[in-house]
Amino acid sequence: MDSITHPKIVVVGGGAAGFFGAIAAAETAPDASVTILEKSPRTLSKVRISGGGRCNVTHSCFDPRELSRRYPRGSRALIGPFNRFGPSDTVAWFESRGVRLKTEADGRMFPVTDTSQTIIDCLTGAAKKSGIRVLTGISLESIEKCSTGGFLLHLSNGGHMECQRLLWAGGGCRPEGHPAVVLGHSLMPPVPSLFTFQIETPWLRELPGLSVASVQASVPGTPLKEQGPLLVTHAGVSGPVVLRLSAWGARELHALHYEFPLRINWLPLTHREAVLEELQSRRETSGGQTIHRTRWNPLPTRLWESLAAQAGIAPDTRWARLSRPQALKLASLLTATELPVRGKSTNKEEFVTCGGIPLNEVDFKTMESRIVPGLHFAGEALDIDGITGGFNFQAAWTTGWIAGRAMAAAAFKV
Repeated sequence: MDSITHPKIVVVGGGAAGFFGAIAAAETAPDASVTILEKSPRTLSKVRISGGGRCNVTHSCFDPRELSRRYPRGSRALIGPFNRFGPSDTVAWFESRGVRLKTEADGRMFPVTDTSQTIIDCLTGAAKKSGIRVLTGISLESIEKCSTGGFLLHLSNGGHMECQRLLWAGGGCRPEGHPAVVLGHSLMPPVPSLFTFQIETPWLRELPGLSVASVQASVPGTPLKEQGPLLVTHAGVSGPVVLRLSAWGARELHALHYEFPLRINWLPLTHREAVLEELQSRRETSGGQTIHRTRWNPLPTRLWESLAAQAGIAPDTRWARLSRPQALKLASLLTATELPVRGKSTNKEEFVTCGGIPLNEVDFKTMESRIVPGLHFAGEALDIDGITGGFNFQAAWTTGWIAGRAMAAAAFKV
């Protein structure tokens, strides 16, 4: 096969970004030879487990600027790309291939089949239809830049491969031996994002499964502060408010070795002084009622009883007998409970990291390296990550699509 009339494009990484980039390249340049290299035995592993096995394909946030605000790292750089290929384009892309998506109340979008296999079948089917070769169990061991402008790839099976254009869409960011680093790129060190907090506080550990519709959570000594639903688990706390804190504070919390105080205001936008006034009012208007049995809306009953107990209030204490020290303690707990975090846990089976190729080393019009011509990046290879809700997949579809089309156009000098 002549490499000039049939240019070779290699994609490293058989995940969402890799497949999307390969398909975009092959569909843009049908005469190109496109190969995907995946080091593990199976492709699209994260697609398979996403959304509890349903695959959270994207999010119904269709305004590019608003969408970009869901990315702790990469928000500014993604505005332009989202204008070219955003969630509406993702929906149209899958629907044109027979996969309809549905929107849930929180904006997350899933296939109507509620199974990730639908998305896997769509991507693998499109790749097969386009003649893309998929090689699994083979990793890229080293890379050389050829005098002709292309690349010579040395593979883990002892073989080698040449290509004119290379898309690095592999997850993981080990600096040692990373092909992009070898070729002159720097690398932002990877740290976890989107994780839950481990908390060993005994009274909290007795409330697994308890959810609170809205709390304000912050990390004292840092600017980190979020508001949203919280879930108490057998190991600590989770829920959207915790996941957002972990995403926006990925590097700060890593620097703290995941040991820090978590401050919870169970009554967001309510201050301690206002709570004290309400407690005094209840002493006067509900004096004969038992404190534990007259919960504070909208707190769950079990949480109210636990907080009251932590304030030193016995189960049979009536409002009229609420002491000043008890009221002060209860007001503090309601508006600023401090829980010592002692580690992190993965959010369900999903694992997201921040880190990768610095964004200023990439041209986001083509996803091509500003340092190594012919080398492109997409998905988790970049220092981009979004909060939970389909945003990480959207970044993968967008960057993969742009990279794939750019590689095909450059290979044929279109």
